[in-house]
Amino acid sequence: MLVTAFILGLLGSFHCIGMCGPIAFMLPVHRSSTTQKFFQIFLYHFGRLLAYCCIGLFFGIIGKSLNIFGLQQTLSIVAGVFMILLIIIPHQTLNGYNFSKPIYKLISKIKNALGKELKKKTPDTFLTIGFLNGFLPCGLVYMAVFGAIASGHILEGSLYMLVFGLGTIPLMTIAVYAGNFLKGKARQHIQKVIPVFVIIIGLLFIIRGLGLGIPYLSPKPVIELVSTDFECH
Repeated sequence: MLVTAFILGLLGSFHCIGMCGPIAFMLPVHRSSTTQKFFQIFLYHFGRLLAYCCIGLFFGIIGKSLNIFGLQQTLSIVAGVFMILLIIIPHQTLNGYNFSKPIYKLISKIKNALGKELKKKTPDTFLTIGFLNGFLPCGLVYMAVFGAIASGHILEGSLYMLVFGLGTIPLMTIAVYAGNFLKGKARQHIQKVIPVFVIIIGLLFIIRGLGLGIPYLSPKPVIELVSTDFECH
């Protein structure tokens, strides 16, 4: 299912440009040295990937805990259902519940720290900006988190988020170099395509959880049998 993580990241990066694009545009990169600029952008992306890995590790632990009770396939179905619901339920309805409100104070601190870091130009600044950027709330990140939980394993959860982050790199890099290159109708068309692919990914998670015996796509659950017969010699 790592392919779904990369696709989600790649398509999600079109959304990220609108949400995190301003941070990318404001990065205090070196304008005259191509080598320095490349290294600074590399540190920025490395920081984001590190943040995503931490998020994946945390939610992978949750997935592993639930997997101990044999709920991995159920988790996959639930993750797929949540992905689809987040797309089909109107944003106004979701905003009314304000799921992010309990962590507003933390988000506010992250934004303040980002503001301070954007004024600096030391090498560690770009790593810090990327790391903090990775923890900002984003709908596509939430969906990737469902995938990390559904993995049912600690390292696989971290790997899922890492691959998701890798998918965001191409367009976020172009955003740093070219600025706000997607405008008007082009962005609108892409924004319309993203929900379709998210629903497809959600359906893939559901199919995977059903255990239909389809190799790689929906393998049957593995049931471990423990023998109680002992021979005495």
